[in-house]
Order: sequence, then structure tokens, then C-alpha cells
Amino acid sequence: MRIAVGSDHAGFDLKRAMAGHLTEGGHEVVDLGTGSAAVSVDYPEYGLAVARAVAAGEVERGLCICGTGIGISIAANKVAGVRAALVHDVTTADLARRHNDANVICMGGRTTGLAEAADAVDTFFATEFEGGRHRRRIDEITQYESARDGRLEPAPPAAGEDERQSPIP
Repeated sequence: MRIAVGSDHAGFDLKRAMAGHLTEGGHEVVDLGTGSAAVSVDYPEYGLAVARAVAAGEVERGLCICGTGIGISIAANKVAGVRAALVHDVTTADLARRHNDANVICMGGRTTGLAEAADAVDTFFATEFEGGRHRRRIDEITQYESARDGRLEPAPPAAGEDERQSPIP
């Protein structure tokens, strides 16, 4: 799998370790920066770079790391077609893929240990989207992203599901 990685200075050490781990696992890693922990840089630049690469189809998935993973995941999620998930462990990595079809994994360099991160990354990149009832929810997000006026029309219920009322006007 071709994977873009990016981090700010606070996530640099974990990014470097995970890039090596992914390469050892047979993945092709595209490092979009930053190149050092020595200089303070802004996480949005790197989260957006990874997200744009994923959205453009230049890579299949992405990995973003900042101090907590929160800021960089917010930035990455601003790019249409990107579903960046902040994960903390194997369980959240698994569910991000199976239920949310996340295509970018985000972590905190100051909050996630190496072994925990490696296990979560392995799980994320090995897990497939489950589809089914989760597809409708992903379709709602995609529809909202593409709507000109930002209004969400509820997706029709899947076979065998009850009609649902959207709380979004």
C-alpha cells in the first residue's frame, strides 16, 4: 500500500518510527514532512498535505501525527473525501476502518507509545471497511461534503431499516 505520512515537530519522532515500521511491513511511504523536531512548525500544513494526497488518489491512505493528534485530525478532515480518525489503540484503529471507512489515521506523538502506535497502525492498514449499515452513514457525510449549500438530505433507509428523520434542517 502507498501511504502518505506527515507530522509537526511534536509528532516527528513517532512519525519517523511509524514510517520505518510501515516500510519494514512492505508499504511504500511518502513522507510529506516535517523533517525535524528541532523547529516548531504548524500542524495544519502537514495534515492538509497528507489529506490532499489521499483525496487526489496519489496515495491509498495517510498517517498524521502532532502532539495529541487532535489538531492535525481537524485539519485533515477539512479536505473533502478524507475521513481522518484520531486513534489511541488497536480498538479505535479497527473501528475507524470497519465502521467509518477512515482513510487517514491520526495519533499523538506526546500521548501514544511506540508499541501501542505500531499495533494501531498495523490494525488500521490491515482492516477493511465493513460496509452494510455503515455505508449509509458514510454516504451522508459524502453527500454533505458535496452539497452546495451545506444542507444534508437524509439518505434513504437501507433494506429492512426503519425510516429515520434527519435532525439536520
